[in-house]
Amino acid sequence: MKKKMTMLLMTGLLAVFAAACGSANTATNPAPAANANAEAPQTNAAAPAAEELTIKHKLGEAKIKKNPQNIVVFDFGVLDSLDRLGIEVTGVPQANIPPYLKKYEDAKYKNAGGLKEPDFEKINAMKPDVILISGRQQEAYEELNKIAPTIFLGVDTTKYMESFTENMKTLGTIFGKEAEVDAELAKIDDSIKQLKEKTAAAQDKKALIILTNEGKISAYGPSSRFGILHDVFGFAPADDKIEVSTHGQSVSYEYVAEKNPDYLFVIDRSVVNAADTTGKQLVENELVKGTKAFKDGNVIYLDPNYWYLSGGGLESTSQMADEVLKNVKW
Repeated sequence: MKKKMTMLLMTGLLAVFAAACGSANTATNPAPAANANAEAPQTNAAAPAAEELTIKHKLGEAKIKKNPQNIVVFDFGVLDSLDRLGIEVTGVPQANIPPYLKKYEDAKYKNAGGLKEPDFEKINAMKPDVILISGRQQEAYEELNKIAPTIFLGVDTTKYMESFTENMKTLGTIFGKEAEVDAELAKIDDSIKQLKEKTAAAQDKKALIILTNEGKISAYGPSSRFGILHDVFGFAPADDKIEVSTHGQSVSYEYVAEKNPDYLFVIDRSVVNAADTTGKQLVENELVKGTKAFKDGNVIYLDPNYWYLSGGGLESTSQMADEVLKNVKW
């Protein structure tokens, strides 16, 4: 009898244990859905709409979406800034691209025409979200603006750093790169501060900047195309009455000898044009050799790729300041 009761008790305990295990398995491994191949339910949450920006500029205003993806750029300074910020572009004018931006000659980038002659048909086919231009394309603004919102980002040389800074901050706003732009501008400001400390200690010394082009020379003074040398970097001008114009004031080597600068800065356009005769061959004549600049080793040949082709960019402006700082014999 006792043996029979013991067997009944063990059978009952096993039944309870089995029931408990079955319950636990149901909790941790729920039964599959009736239709194992059914897709997960779809949500109706749409991606947030891109923020719309209104960008005011010298030639008007443009309404664009923030972070545009399809970008045509005509200004090499703006292009070097976008490159520095890691922003890809769609189309560029592929002739005369500065060597440091050579990658944009690749076939992955579309050719948008010449610097002064945009190819409207090709640009239209690119369906850009925005077109970025400067002074060389100013006359084409209306036509370009019919294709896509067009923003003028040329530097105003009468207030170089203010204009340059505003342009870069505009790019920061458009592409959500405000912090990166501020960091780059801070580096440039630091280089300029070092330069101004040097020039402030040498205000008795005068500087002249000239552009050489096929045997001709033009001089530039304060507020001019290359006036950053005087207005921002702080060099006292050898001539403060130079005509302010895009192409500079046509002068002779007799003029250079007469002004007798302590520093002579030369931008050799023949380097850009791949001419047979370089500016150095023409500049270092007997008249120039008589100047204080030549005697003191202060005839400085500036890189025309930065100064002539792509000024006003994060990279070019940084290089312009560093180049002067490193090459002048103070």
